[in-house]
Formats: sequence, C-alpha cells, structure tokens
Amino acid sequence: MFVRKNIEVKDITCGINVEIIMPCNLYGCTLGDEVFIGPFCEIQSGAKIGARTRVQSHAFICSMVEIGEECFVSHGVMFINDKFARGGPAKGNKELWLNTQVGDRVSIGTNATILPVKICSDTVIGAGAVVTKDITEPGTYVGNPARRLK
Repeated sequence: MFVRKNIEVKDITCGINVEIIMPCNLYGCTLGDEVFIGPFCEIQSGAKIGARTRVQSHAFICSMVEIGEECFVSHGVMFINDKFARGGPAKGNKELWLNTQVGDRVSIGTNATILPVKICSDTVIGAGAVVTKDITEPGTYVGNPARRLK
C-alpha cells in the first residue's frame, strides 16, 4: 500500500504577492502575480492560474486546466479532465484527458462542475452549474447542462 503524506505545496511556480492558505495540495502548477488560494484546495501539475485570480476553499483544479486573469473560482468548484470516453476512468492513460481553458474575468459559482471546455472572457457561471460545452459568448450561464440566461 502506498500512502501519500501531506504533499501540501511542492514544485510550484509563483508570481509575486501570492497568498496560499493552508492546508492545501498544490504541486507542479503555476500561479500568477497576486493569486489567492483558499484552504483545502488541490491544484495539480500543469494547471495554470492567471494573475489576480482568487480560488476559494475546497476547489479542485486538475491537470490541463488554464484559468485566465482576474477570475473568481468559488467554493467547491470541480474541474474535470477525463470524460470517461471509454465508459470508465482513463486510469493513467493521459492521452484520453482533455484540456480546459477559462478566459479572463470569469466568475464560477459555488459547486459548479467544469468539464473539458473553453469558457470565453467576461462570463459568469452560476452556482451548481455543469458546463458541458464550450462557452463562446459572454453572459451568465446556469443549470445542468449550463445554458445562457437571456
């Protein structure tokens, strides 16, 4: 049995004035200037968080996620890079993983789930929304699957 003990913060690249509230697991990721990371977050290797972005507690940002500048990621937001394309987890087959790109000035509400998609700048994702498709037009998106409010 292998037990990983307290990775906490390891091998990250940080800009200036970054604030990380422990406990959390950050490893192999890149954080821009003035980024805030709340407690109980996990940010995996290869993830990139743009300058002045705030990530609140209990968020999970997996590999292959890039978040722009001046974004807000609320409590409990989950990013997913494995869509179970073969009916189950990729089990280490990273060729099946897909990337996610979030533009600048995007706010993502509490407990939203973001599948591998592109989200354009100046967008709001409502609390509890499930984003399953690219968002190419700024606006407010809510529901499961997420749809634009008129």
